[in-house]
Amino acid sequence: MRRKTAKEIIAESFRELAQTRSIDKITVKEITENCGYSPATFYRQFKDKYDLIAWDYTREIEKILSNMGAEGYSYRKILLEAARYYQAQKDYLENLFLHTRGMDSFIYYMQEIHYKALKDSIIKLLPDQVLNETLSIYIRIYVLGTVHLTCEWILGHYHISPEELAEVYGKSIPEPLKEYLL
Repeated sequence: MRRKTAKEIIAESFRELAQTRSIDKITVKEITENCGYSPATFYRQFKDKYDLIAWDYTREIEKILSNMGAEGYSYRKILLEAARYYQAQKDYLENLFLHTRGMDSFIYYMQEIHYKALKDSIIKLLPDQVLNETLSIYIRIYVLGTVHLTCEWILGHYHISPEELAEVYGKSIPEPLKEYLL
């Protein structure tokens, strides 16, 4: 049986508090009191609560993307899993968008996390495992669009199902990326 790490327990404590409180109002002291750790333990794991947010989100996205290239795991299936994750975490993510030094702060984290994960996945598929600048730009364009669409969907600007959102993601893949993702 695998035990949870201090990082995982602290992240759970933070998410629990974020269910009822604005994220910008949650303090490190409250996070650590909620899970029985000291602030010193928190700071051994994270620089601040924004570092915690980035680590936690990265971990969740990496779980989804880790199946890329696995037998029977298409990119479209990964997109659907991502859309379902966003739906399940809608309230938490909305809190992040609206209460982390402004919406743009967390969106920037999302963009960088998604760009790195998609870039790393594509590099593994390249014969020489070197990504050229043009392909990198296509990845960036795709990530910028899908992250902003995701944010707007979470905030209620679009009323479509996760399946429909995943379909939009899939149909929006730039042509040069299709050979690696589809």
